[in-house]
Amino acid sequence: QVQLVESGGGLVQVGGSLRLSCAASGVIFSINSIGWYRQGPGKQRELVARITITSGGSTNYADSVKGRFTISRDNAKSTVYLQMNSLKPEDTAVYYCNSVFSPAPWGQGTQVTVSS
Repeated sequence: QVQLVESGGGLVQVGGSLRLSCAASGVIFSINSIGWYRQGPGKQRELVARITITSGGSTNYADSVKGRFTISRDNAKSTVYLQMNSLKPEDTAVYYCNSVFSPAPWGQGTQVTVSS
């Protein structure tokens, strides 16, 4: 089974930046694509970015973060990153990572709070 641990969240002002990390362990060869998800206060969890782990590393972004967030991977470290720039108050949420097509049990996530 795959285990995924998120880190890197925090409190940041509007316009600031943060980089989140997602460290994977376990049966990671079974993962084809990893996504970063977020769940804001009173909202449903949504997929904001995803990256293919196999060759190519193609990426996709939700419209709400396109041009501001960048997802990347370091296969040697079994880690996926989410660079978040130009943060807005509406980006405030708990951020999670997970396999897109074969989800593992959800982790604790990492809290991102953007203050105005």
